Amino acid sequence: MTLFHAARVTVTGSSCPWIQEREVLPISPEPAMISPLNERERLRHKRQNRIQSLLLIGGMAALLAACGWIVAGGEGVAWALFAGSISLLFTPYVSPWLTLRMYGAVPIRPHEMPALFQALALISDRAGLPQPPALFYVPSRMMTAFATGAQGEAAIAVTDGLLRHLTLRELAGVLAHEVSHIRNNDLGIMTLADVINRVTAAMSLAGVILLLASLPVLLVEGNAVLWLLVILLVFAPTLASLLQLALSRTREYDADLDAAGLTGDPLGLASALAKLERYEGGLLETLFLPGRRIPHPSLLRTHPDTRKRIGRLLALRVGPTEQELYPGPVILPSRLGPPHRRPHWRPTGLWY
Repeated sequence: MTLFHAARVTVTGSSCPWIQEREVLPISPEPAMISPLNERERLRHKRQNRIQSLLLIGGMAALLAACGWIVAGGEGVAWALFAGSISLLFTPYVSPWLTLRMYGAVPIRPHEMPALFQALALISDRAGLPQPPALFYVPSRMMTAFATGAQGEAAIAVTDGLLRHLTLRELAGVLAHEVSHIRNNDLGIMTLADVINRVTAAMSLAGVILLLASLPVLLVEGNAVLWLLVILLVFAPTLASLLQLALSRTREYDADLDAAGLTGDPLGLASALAKLERYEGGLLETLFLPGRRIPHPSLLRTHPDTRKRIGRLLALRVGPTEQELYPGPVILPSRLGPPHRRPHWRPTGLWY
């Protein structure tokens, strides 16, 4: 039983420089499944994530409106919503090409890693993307991957450390996770949340300045309600940031669930997450950064706790795995040699 059946085609017509004309390896639309998937459990979590995302975005919008109302009543609410809309409209578009260049990423050619491209093509086809994302290599020992761009001009970057430590099965789970972010437009959702957060901070600052100017009146009147409004304005940016972090965690959970649905193999992604957790940090970091692994409070995380993510993925499994498809490592081409330097701060301000 095999998963991939390769056939070479050419993709054209994109506006992105790396997708003008590239070779991809499409796959049979009916691949073999590794194990049955608990679709009912996946859909239940999917509904929960969708509701949570809507509530969190609604909560951020309500907080922004509240700040506007405190500052200038109904007109303040209108101005806050107007400022948010204008900010979103004129938010600078960061080209995927520029993002990849900042990480020193180079494109991977399909003939260099055909199995990985086959997996990506299958996953993209199942996700309903117009074409598979371009695949890029980041010369870093860190084990990470990220997606950038919207459908039609998307790219996925994977680091050297990820390619050398994960099996093809695990990499398929990671690619499916990133494809899910692209399909769900999570970059756009988080951009919206970031705009709301920034406008909330601006309205909060304006309100605090106005209230400080009226401080003598507040002290004389001693109105408890007014002081509560002051406290709300002061802490509004913090509350908005916490809601934004919670939204990020929800989108990560959602991408995990969709990845399991796209591959039919929740164990592949679960194994990748476990390995990422296990390989995180090295001897020098243990010696010189002993507090590095102290867990952050869950409210301050951009990603959910790994154990919880793995637990949700394992809950999707129905019965034992029939067989372990493509368990071996990925062979990197010689031109993509291992990086010699450890991760460090780059002139771009990025750490990789």
